[in-house]
Amino acid sequence: MRTPGVLAYGLLGLPLAFAALPLYVHVPRYYVEVAGMELALLGTILLGARLLDAGIDPWLGWLADRVPRPAMVAVALLPFLIGFVALLNPPAEHAAGWLLGSLALTYLGFSGATVAYQAWGADVGQSSALRTRLTAAREGFGLVGVVLAAALPSMLAPEFDAGIARLSWVLPPLLLIAALTTFATAGAGQVHTTALDARRALWPSLRHVLADPVFRRLLAVFVANGIAAALPATLFLFFVADVLQRESASGPLLALYFVAGAASLPGWVRLAARIGRVRTWLASMGLAIVAFGGAGLLGAGDLAAFTLICLLSGLALGADLTLPAAIAADLGKRQGQAGACFGVWNFVAKLNLALAAGLALPLLGVLGYVPGSGAGLPALTFAYALLPLAFKAFASWLLWQWRDDLEIRS
Repeated sequence: MRTPGVLAYGLLGLPLAFAALPLYVHVPRYYVEVAGMELALLGTILLGARLLDAGIDPWLGWLADRVPRPAMVAVALLPFLIGFVALLNPPAEHAAGWLLGSLALTYLGFSGATVAYQAWGADVGQSSALRTRLTAAREGFGLVGVVLAAALPSMLAPEFDAGIARLSWVLPPLLLIAALTTFATAGAGQVHTTALDARRALWPSLRHVLADPVFRRLLAVFVANGIAAALPATLFLFFVADVLQRESASGPLLALYFVAGAASLPGWVRLAARIGRVRTWLASMGLAIVAFGGAGLLGAGDLAAFTLICLLSGLALGADLTLPAAIAADLGKRQGQAGACFGVWNFVAKLNLALAAGLALPLLGVLGYVPGSGAGLPALTFAYALLPLAFKAFASWLLWQWRDDLEIRS
């Protein structure tokens, strides 16, 4: 596939990631400030909704192996769009029910579109190198979407709550343009590939995915590495506002982090072509550990040091987003059921985020952290800056142990 087709396929990743950042980063703080929800209730709702969302991914992956994947993407985009706009425009009353309902609708559409979209990329890619390029294009455009979502709220309104509400209305035109481009260009001439045995029921299909020892090892690394990323993602805004006391810098810092990730993608792809995807991924993990190692020492006003941390850890992000998913695409193609593989893959990814929000936020509340009060800051620093390092180191060790098994080329 030529570069225009690769880029056209990747473009749909922009609006999907544009919505993902508010879902996982802005929503917790937004509902605390706008709806006045307590951390314990908010954490419980987020945990429940995200567990439900993660739980349907294996079924969606199974479905994506049995229907045309572009068609499944198109159908899923409507509830995704409606739910997202509703999520960021809550009513004055019954905010808890509104949050749960709009999250469920958004997650259903987002998950259905994402799983089918990822499996579609495995169909389009006919080699490991091409699947890596397609994954990089998808994640690269996704990072552009994340940067827009991070930077726009402060540009749309000086107040955080007004900026987030207006952000919801940017998604419809973005989604329309990206979807039309992807379907008109990337989908042209592509034939849907079904599973090797399309008659296989859900549970046998999932057992077939998990019976692959290489896929299980990749998932183990992905889980440890995902927890290391999910904790800071959930607590970033709280850390910047209460530990650094530089709340106004949160948008630019997020933008810097994701711009660095997008800029690093071509370099990681080239390095993976030279030394292999696993060793490249290991190098990025080492960079992330070195970059994030000093975050636990920061305090009020340490903006310059944290900016450097965001830059370096952002550079490592590009490999995290591209390489493991490209390896998973290879395994899905090898098994003949890429949809089921990515259903399990996304289930694990979302479980990490669900546990990060559902357990970290209530735990911080128990330990005395109250947003905006200055209380419980050591607990916040430990959960944001120190605990992720332990998980990242463990993920690196696992990846080194299994480096030969996970270096797949086809």
